[in-house]
Amino acid sequence: MQCDKCGETAVMHAAYSGLHLCEGHFRRSVETRIRRRIREDGMLSDGPTPEDPETWLVGLSGGKDSVVLTQVLEETFEDDPRIELVALTIHEGIEGYRDASLQACLELTDALSIEHEVVAYDEEYGVEMDAVAEEDPLGMAPCAYCGVFRRDALSRYADEYGADKLLTGHNLDDEAQTAMMNLLSGDVRQIAKHFDASLGSFDDREIDDDPFVPRAKPLRDVPEKEVALYAHLRDLPAHTAECPHASEAYRGEIQEHIHELEDGHPGTRHSIMSGYEKLAELAAETYRDDGTGGSENECDRCGAPTKSEVCRKCELVDAVGGELPGDD
Repeated sequence: MQCDKCGETAVMHAAYSGLHLCEGHFRRSVETRIRRRIREDGMLSDGPTPEDPETWLVGLSGGKDSVVLTQVLEETFEDDPRIELVALTIHEGIEGYRDASLQACLELTDALSIEHEVVAYDEEYGVEMDAVAEEDPLGMAPCAYCGVFRRDALSRYADEYGADKLLTGHNLDDEAQTAMMNLLSGDVRQIAKHFDASLGSFDDREIDDDPFVPRAKPLRDVPEKEVALYAHLRDLPAHTAECPHASEAYRGEIQEHIHELEDGHPGTRHSIMSGYEKLAELAAETYRDDGTGGSENECDRCGAPTKSEVCRKCELVDAVGGELPGDD
């Protein structure tokens, strides 16, 4: 097949658009979508200047998504005095798996000369995921523990760095799966929170009243396979192995259904997100208007925003026999 743009040999066919693209046009297509998402989400519209620059903290796991995001961000803002990038890698304590992906992170950040911070569960929570997965005191999937700890670590270090925005490498497939899971669960409040946290425009978010550093997902218009192909074509140091404790069975079922729909009806993922974001915005507006959308309390132990006396992270740390810094 030939590229529809220039006649060179095509490296991919996007069934949802019908386009065949060569390597050069494919790479530019991915980069254009990432940069367009940054513009459309208003990430630069709220005032960063050379005199008052913003710090953007990038969650860098070493997987294809976060590696591609970091690479494109650095190339986009390398000479822009308004933006400073900082990469944060979280070591969960998974033997073999995270050590290998950490090497990918170090290789990338060294090549790009980006400031890079590494934090570990054993230092932050007094536990490692290998032990948590083996003992599983609450009978939950390992991802349920890990997700809470990861979100907490990202939020706290974004706050410690004084970051203005927290960027993660969620791609189109990730977001379509999350959208379907939220819709099928009937959890309208979660849909509203999803919109306010990372899907809404920065121009519309009530950031001054939000206790969390606002999140952005610049890859959310790019399908997972295209992210993987981009990383391969650019020979980026991405770690491709799957976490040995990954066990999100429900998400896996949703993923399979969406893949089947996409194969039969190209563009399904884009349609899911287009409709979902409109519905999520309406839900977010409703919860903001009635005053029930926010977290009302601070955790008695760590001070994190929560609707309970003790936040979920502190509950899980106690359940797995961990210890927070500063605990007696």
